[in-house]
Formats: sequence, C-alpha cells, structure tokens
Amino acid sequence: MEKDSAIKIVAQNKKAYHDYFVLDKLEAGIELFGTEVKSIRQGKINLKDSWCFVKDGEMFVNGMHISPYEQGNIFNRDPLRTKRLLLHKKEIRRFYAQVKQEGLAIVPLSVYFKKGRAKVEIGLCKGKKLYDKREVAAKKDAQRTIERNLRR
Repeated sequence: MEKDSAIKIVAQNKKAYHDYFVLDKLEAGIELFGTEVKSIRQGKINLKDSWCFVKDGEMFVNGMHISPYEQGNIFNRDPLRTKRLLLHKKEIRRFYAQVKQEGLAIVPLSVYFKKGRAKVEIGLCKGKKLYDKREVAAKKDAQRTIERNLRR
C-alpha cells in the first residue's frame, strides 16, 4: 500500500456504537482552518457528544471539540464551533430524508486522514433501548468467557 493512500485514524466515537445502531455510513470532508488541522494531527479531538444536522441544504457537525493549537496564538478558533461537512447534495438529501421520516440521527463515527486530507465518517443511526445495550453486553461477556476457557 502506498504511503499517500494510507488512512491514519485520529479519533473514534466509541460511545456512538454503544448508544446507536449504525444503519449506513458515509465519508465526508470537513471545512477546517490551519491550526485546527495541526491540532487534529496531534490527536487533540473529541467526538464523544457530537452530532450532525442539516441547515439550508448543507450539513454541519456540532459538538466536535478540537483543542486549540499551542503555537496558534491569534489564529486559533473556538474549540466547539460548528464545522461544515463537505458532501454532495444528493448524499445530504438522502440522509436528511431518512432523518425526517424515520426519526434517525446523524452521528460522526471517526475522524481520519486520507491522502493528507481530514475526513469524517458519519453514520445514520437509530437509538438503542436499554434492553438492547444489555443484550449486546451479555453477548460480549459470553464471548469473553468462551475465549478465556479456550486459552486454558
């Protein structure tokens, strides 16, 4: 694999997989400023409570925390500012229609660099109920027990 086409994952939203069923995924670019990109390269990003919304035919991500770059001085931006996602209109319309009809949510799943460009993987998600979370936890515990017994 070439070095240019390698994907370097910077941050993942593990809470999203715990709280939601991911029905569909999509790759999007992010509109960022220089100091934000440098901060992301250092891994200073948090996706925990972030979510996406559509306004005037454009998709935005809200709650994505990018820590200020130490050497950025006056060029640093607000860490929690709303960032625009770069998607085709057709993709935005498809996700927006499903959110409006079925009551789903659009959640950022991970941020990574692909060919030197920052990308975010967004997912069309359906919320899990408490019993769904318990069921998944029980399956993980059972699998873990089986693996431990096989090692002995």
